[in-house]
Amino acid sequence: MSDDRRIPPSFTPSGGRSSRPERDGDAISVGGSSSPARPPRVGRRDDAVPLEGREPRVRRQSSREIPVQPERRPATPNRRPQSYAPAVGSTRRNAERPPSQQPAPSRGVTGTRVAPQRPAPSQAAPARGTGDGGIRVRKGRVAVLILCLVLVLLLAWPVGLVIWANGKIEHTDALSGAANTPGTTYLLAGSDRRGTGGVNDGTSGARTDTIMVLHKPSNGPTALISIPRDTYVDIPGEGMNKINAAYAWGGAPLLVETVEGLTGLTVDHYAEVGFGSLEELVDAVGGVELCLDYDVDDPKSELVWKSGCHEADGATALAFSRMRYSDPKGDIGRAERQRQVIAAVSEKVVQPSVLLNPVNQVQLVEAGTDALLVDEDTGMVDLGRLALAFKQATGPDGVTGTPPIADPGYDPGTGVGSTVLLSDDAEKFWAKMADGDLKPGTTVGGL
Repeated sequence: MSDDRRIPPSFTPSGGRSSRPERDGDAISVGGSSSPARPPRVGRRDDAVPLEGREPRVRRQSSREIPVQPERRPATPNRRPQSYAPAVGSTRRNAERPPSQQPAPSRGVTGTRVAPQRPAPSQAAPARGTGDGGIRVRKGRVAVLILCLVLVLLLAWPVGLVIWANGKIEHTDALSGAANTPGTTYLLAGSDRRGTGGVNDGTSGARTDTIMVLHKPSNGPTALISIPRDTYVDIPGEGMNKINAAYAWGGAPLLVETVEGLTGLTVDHYAEVGFGSLEELVDAVGGVELCLDYDVDDPKSELVWKSGCHEADGATALAFSRMRYSDPKGDIGRAERQRQVIAAVSEKVVQPSVLLNPVNQVQLVEAGTDALLVDEDTGMVDLGRLALAFKQATGPDGVTGTPPIADPGYDPGTGVGSTVLLSDDAEKFWAKMADGDLKPGTTVGGL
């Protein structure tokens, strides 16, 4: 039986011809052969030659055949493997790429994979945190850090200043503990402590040349009312006398009780300012502008003034607020000038050139804390609120003045001398102030 799976006659490993009969469809057409090509057999897989004891069968290629590489599906740009380089024969796909992405020609075997070329060190991507991008990141972080430090300092400085100032304020037991009344009431007293910068006229002991009630009602305008130092009032436990005698006999607690009995308002905060420190306070803000419409040459207060408005230093401002004997209105005129001095200092303090200057802030705290004596419950925050209320009262919508006066030279005949007698409408006046019923932007009281 003949073997149909012999090697085709077109190729014999030993160089001879096969004994197998030639068939028309076994040879591949080469050159100008005129033999008609028969279609290859389809579906038969029994023409394989066993490989035992013989060389493997190699598919014969013609010189006209072109190696064909199986067409690959183009991968998406984001998923192309980094280690894959296309074959040299893929001219159509390479032509579609930009010149900067054309693969370098390879000397390897046609159709083989070529290892990708590494980029030159100058073309490598910048390392993380280095290069232009890294520098920008570091600069941004430094800027944020500096901004945070500045914010911390801006917040820490005023907080530290308040804490430091709180520790320097002198406190005293001044409040009476009476039941609260609506609104917030501050009692401001200017003490004449001899030998501390006040006018030394030979008077022994301490006096209160300035007594002001600052009231911020629940509704209505804030009012700043000056009580003349010689106002004839009932002093608890002492009887009728000048109101400044209450301070001389019982200090701040007796003065608070006397004012509460006169006004019907409970004092929530007490602040005493020494005249000796008023001079330092005015100098700390760089002086203030004061106005007086007549000439003054007063030997007791040592005030020498020419009619008009002038820039006053600390010593001049102190004499301006103390002078009364050369004032036609006496204590009433002095109370007006004292309010003018305090308002001028308050206005100067809130100016940015003073308020935002750390040197001025320290000087103000030094002068202010040396000048102040407050009750046990009052701190720097309360004093800040007091300053705001004072500015509201002396502003265009506030109320300033004195209680209504019946007689500025009243002599009760008891040996106390000349006093200031309040009118019978004083009680109604204090009630209106407590309820916020006074007309905004007015000056009240007086004769």
